[in-house]
Amino acid sequence: MVDVAAPPARPAAAPVAVPAVVSRRPGRLLAAGGRVLHRSAALLALAAIWEIVPRTGLVDRVFLPPLSEVLVAWWELLRSGQLAEHVGASLTRSLTGLALAVVTAIPLGLLIGWYRPLADLLSPLLEVFRNTAALALLPVFVLILGLGETSKIALVVYACSWPILLNTIAGVKGVDPLLVRSARSMGLNHLRLFQKVILPASVPTVFTGVRLAGAYSILVLVAAEMVGAKAGLGYLVNYAQYNFAIPDMYAGIITISAIGLVVNQLLVAGERRFSTWRVDVTTA
Repeated sequence: MVDVAAPPARPAAAPVAVPAVVSRRPGRLLAAGGRVLHRSAALLALAAIWEIVPRTGLVDRVFLPPLSEVLVAWWELLRSGQLAEHVGASLTRSLTGLALAVVTAIPLGLLIGWYRPLADLLSPLLEVFRNTAALALLPVFVLILGLGETSKIALVVYACSWPILLNTIAGVKGVDPLLVRSARSMGLNHLRLFQKVILPASVPTVFTGVRLAGAYSILVLVAAEMVGAKAGLGYLVNYAQYNFAIPDMYAGIITISAIGLVVNQLLVAGERRFSTWRVDVTTA
């Protein structure tokens, strides 16, 4: 009888390691949800107060309707197409004026901040106009340019140019002198110094001015649309007030606030894109 040798035992299969990314994913989602909830806590509290206070009679709900009624009115304006028409008209004017202000004010601010003779020449003129409120010049723009789109866009350009211009000048003048001396010691000429040192160092301050201008473009335009316009969010708010359509009025105000928030977030994202070298030192 022949003995058959037993086959060699196979080594036990090693346990499959679960990637660490899978185990971290729920924690990351929870952390992101916690950050969103933390940032939205104040808005949620405001919404709750707005809903409760009129219903409890602390404020006359005729003049301050509950938030739910305002949201219903907002939805009706959206369904009817009126809201889209007014938002489109306002955004066209606002973004056109803001873009023209960026295109003109940033190069001028860079030149004024970099070349001292030009700064000495234009400083008195800048001081005169920077202290003149844009809305105070609204009658002048209307008289010269009429009640059409040109006067409204020109008013937005004027209002947006000053924060961009002044912040650009401050950004150029605020560059660390040590960086400038180090670049010159490395043999950089004026053009390369401006391109490699001055521009990157002034980007955060320039974007601060652009963000301020984004807010101004909406605020000034809404005020101008209340005076002479047939479409726009300012016209919507003013028309709703005159016709005592109070929920529609608050719906327009909420839309204006939402647009301002979105524009600001887009500009913040653009600032991060163009200043990736900056280190965030804020704590959670």
